[in-house]
Amino acid sequence: MEMVKVVGVAFRPAGKIYFFDPQEYELKEGDYVIVETSRGREMGTVVFPPHEVEAKHVPEPLKPVIRPATAWDLASKDLWAHREAEAKEICKAKIKEHGLKMKLVKCEYNYDGSQLIVYFTAEKRVDFRALVRDLAKTFHTRIEMRQIGDRDEAKMLSGYGRCGRELCCASWMRDFNPVSIKMAKLQSLPLNPSEITGVCGKLLCCLAYELRTYEEAKEKLPRVGSVVMTTYGRGKVLRVNVLKETVLVRLIREDGEEGDLVELGPDMIYMDNKEKPPANCEGCPHRAVTNKA
Repeated sequence: MEMVKVVGVAFRPAGKIYFFDPQEYELKEGDYVIVETSRGREMGTVVFPPHEVEAKHVPEPLKPVIRPATAWDLASKDLWAHREAEAKEICKAKIKEHGLKMKLVKCEYNYDGSQLIVYFTAEKRVDFRALVRDLAKTFHTRIEMRQIGDRDEAKMLSGYGRCGRELCCASWMRDFNPVSIKMAKLQSLPLNPSEITGVCGKLLCCLAYELRTYEEAKEKLPRVGSVVMTTYGRGKVLRVNVLKETVLVRLIREDGEEGDLVELGPDMIYMDNKEKPPANCEGCPHRAVTNKA
């Protein structure tokens, strides 16, 4: 098995991690480095110190770490970062002047000011060639326009979710995982868009956090509407509480009429409604619910 020595570098907090060739440098987590990228030289932060990984996990060719960042590099990065707000205002005016249907999200200089990246969102493709030429004349630097999605916009601008904490995508989540409406259904969440969407307007990323727990719990519990045999006789499942691992069952009397409501655990339910329950269920830990509920 071929192994390759790499160092993991990210270009922004909670950003995606890229592999680079550490060469002979002794690097540790948190160090700033100057690396060669497809867009030129950029400054990043070491997330994973030099280590070996399988060659199949490394993109080819592996670009090198040019050198550790110096105090001058850090000062230069801070200087250009303070100019980004001014650059954003100028870009807003230029976009309006060119009459382009796009929303400016952020302007970002690289560490030495040799490149200005303009992040924007738009419903359709935008012909911004004239805008780029105008911005290049204004800022006297290389301009790169980068269209991003709604999730990327939320990650870049940050904010607070309905939980009151900083957005996961902006604080710690480096990659977006697929999220579907099926996850909300499995967790019996209300399908009201205002309840299951985040500030980005997309489904909440946290719908996937406890998904496996719900899947495992539901494997042990019957579905709503199914008829099961319980320690108190046959009944119909009305509600499933995955967190408590209990089901609410409406018992069915021998004459076919509805009986009491009982809340039972999985050990008191027989998935095959033809199976007979134990003859004596006295002392079973259950909670009876009034039939008026």
